[in-house]
Amino acid sequence: MKHKSIALALLLIIPLAVSAQDRINLARECQATLRVLGDALLKTQVTDATDSSYGALRCPESGLFHTRAAEAVYPFAVLFKQTKDRRYLKAAIDLGNWLIRQQEPGGEWKETPWVWTGTTADQLLMMSLAYPILEPSLSGAERPSWKKSIEAAAGFLVKTMSPDFATINYCGTTPACLMTTNVIFPNPAYVRKARELSRMVLSKINDDGFIEGEAARVGNVKYGVDPGYEMDMTLWGLMLYARLNNDAVVEKAIRKAADSHLNLVFPNGIIDGSWGTRCYKWTTYGSKTADGTQILFSLLAGQDARFRTAAWRNLEYLRTMMKNGLIGSGPQFFEMSKEPPCNYPTFARAKNLALATEFGDKFDGPLAPLPSEQVGNFRFYPTVNVGYARTENLYVSISGYQYVDLLNWGQGRYSQFPSGGSACNIWVKGFGLLQTSSPTRYVRGEVIHMPDIIDTIRCFTPRIEYTDSGRYYTNLYERSGIMSFQKKRDGSFSSAYAGELKNEKHLPGGVGYKLNHRIEKASVQKSVELRYHDASPEIAIVEPLVYEEGMQVSQVDPNTVRIRYSKKEFLLKIERGNVRIELGREMERYWQPFPTMRCYPIVLRVDAPKRAFENENFRQKVVYRFVIK
Repeated sequence: MKHKSIALALLLIIPLAVSAQDRINLARECQATLRVLGDALLKTQVTDATDSSYGALRCPESGLFHTRAAEAVYPFAVLFKQTKDRRYLKAAIDLGNWLIRQQEPGGEWKETPWVWTGTTADQLLMMSLAYPILEPSLSGAERPSWKKSIEAAAGFLVKTMSPDFATINYCGTTPACLMTTNVIFPNPAYVRKARELSRMVLSKINDDGFIEGEAARVGNVKYGVDPGYEMDMTLWGLMLYARLNNDAVVEKAIRKAADSHLNLVFPNGIIDGSWGTRCYKWTTYGSKTADGTQILFSLLAGQDARFRTAAWRNLEYLRTMMKNGLIGSGPQFFEMSKEPPCNYPTFARAKNLALATEFGDKFDGPLAPLPSEQVGNFRFYPTVNVGYARTENLYVSISGYQYVDLLNWGQGRYSQFPSGGSACNIWVKGFGLLQTSSPTRYVRGEVIHMPDIIDTIRCFTPRIEYTDSGRYYTNLYERSGIMSFQKKRDGSFSSAYAGELKNEKHLPGGVGYKLNHRIEKASVQKSVELRYHDASPEIAIVEPLVYEEGMQVSQVDPNTVRIRYSKKEFLLKIERGNVRIELGREMERYWQPFPTMRCYPIVLRVDAPKRAFENENFRQKVVYRFVIK
């Protein structure tokens, strides 16, 4: 009954949406996908009662028993509540009992096979929400066991959770889990800690609505923005807390931040986490180990139909990433991998969908246009140096994000996001992504779910680069350049970035550059001006294109390349400058696990200038354009 009162209280806050031509019922759609994911997870559960891992979910990829996979206890409980199918009831109870057996004496859970304990917030939230559904079916011995486990985990979080201890998304989730725990096992300490943490997170929101605290630590402080994790984790945790605690201050702040993030939802449902500090596990539909956006957007859909559209589009896109009920880590995962995927995305998204069906908008409602669908939409975020622009046929994001990990923590995993004025994503109407981004250098940042790749794989992000004496320099490592982003009177958009080609330690190598983009109705013009002041290397302008089986790339003449896909044809035209065009060189290296896909490289080689002192021009300019035919 207490669980039902939480959901009812939230429903009373969400007004019935007005009528519109295009309508959708988010709860029903989320429930349909939740059922598919839940059935797939059921098949991975250990059902032999004599097995020491009885009740656990075995990862199809690694064979490991991730303790975080036990977060499926709540999706199973919700599926039982919705369908009355007792298979889900048994699975939820057995999984919860297994998780309790893994609990440390201090109340925390390790994220096996790692030793990190911050995920206790995620596990407690699922246990505290599942308990009221399962409690009538628990045995006399199980009820006190679950109560003891839940209260021990809550006690650990009250004592430990803070920005000093964890990245900011955990501080955003903890208020929600402490409030849900307080509903079933009331404790004023839970409410105090939840309010305290919520205010800490609000203090980290910058003027553009992004939350600082998703990267490396400097002293006792974490900086860095990751918009994917904010939408998939932090923002919904705080919004759910605000609803449960009637905290108007937090709700207003999160609503404003979520509105700012709407520009990052592409027309086809992609969530743009490409330029964030955790880009090393960005999948295009979100982040691999994060929960998802449906709960956040569905909590807001009743007041603003754009959020309903965002939730629906992302859910539609997510469905294209599934096979046999399991979710891959990118658009081409099931084409590229012979092995089944890790279960992280599946149980995490199931958790998100279960929350959305229980606490989100339950009414049929209209689908309003997203900002990314509105021709002429333009947004530049000066706090992160990132811009978005929409013309009739294109939606483009460009990054000059300037975060610097001064200590190069974790082998530089927070230093690999695209920057330097490069286009992160070029989306084409009626086609999808023509260009996208990946980490500049692959780093196995989290060994529990990231593959160990020995071969050198190539970055997807369009870039300027050269290598000198074994040292690699690129605009993607520039963090202190000057960027502008403007809307022109003719409806086009222009971005400009000036800086130095730098190595991973952000040290310059003697070549400056200006990189400009002009985004028009049916083309993107790119201009590269090079300034050789202390070095004169051969420069490569690298333009990877999203690969599709059967695509045809051919050089029509010295200045034109034709790119044919099954649904669309493009031209690359050199408009100024002397370059040598290379097609498909080292194509076998142009693949990434995050996002899992391949690209086809087009390289424009710019010869090094002659260093004759008496007749010297130390600048070269190359202008080229991608045109939709």
